[in-house]
Amino acid sequence: MADTVIYAMYDDDDVLKEGAKKLVSKGVKVTEVFSPFPIHGIDPIIGVKNTRLGIMAFLYGITGLMLATIGMNYFMIQDWPMNIGGKPSFSYLENFLAFVPISFEFTVLCAAHGMAITYLLRNKTLPGMPAQNPDPRTTDDKFVMELRLSENHNFSAEQLEAMLKDTGIVEIDQKEIK
Repeated sequence: MADTVIYAMYDDDDVLKEGAKKLVSKGVKVTEVFSPFPIHGIDPIIGVKNTRLGIMAFLYGITGLMLATIGMNYFMIQDWPMNIGGKPSFSYLENFLAFVPISFEFTVLCAAHGMAITYLLRNKTLPGMPAQNPDPRTTDDKFVMELRLSENHNFSAEQLEAMLKDTGIVEIDQKEIK
């Protein structure tokens, strides 16, 4: 079943924000906003929920800490014990303070890489994935607001376009998608 999508293009992020406020106050559901940079304050206006990326970062960090601990215990205590600076190599706990910097660094490494990969996968922006950007100018200096007719049952396409024209748009485009 095809869905009608309306793309409204703006020149300024503040005009887009004010336009989104006007539309949402009239009961219009804004599906997505495409912009060349983050527009601070747009998320609560259009109803975007907070991300769970911080929870994933914590889990990736814990995984990194666990891997670092297991690795250091195996490499430095069990497999190839070394006498470095006169420190005993009989147990992990006796050398724990020497392993704190390595543990910290590996925790940060795993958390950062895990978050970056999760972000790219979640947003479908890995190399080779098809772009979902409706207009290439949104990577330069334009801002696009997406409205779907299926999410705005109370309004016709003509009504939505009329409301959009009152918000200071530069250009409007309507497409049928499957």
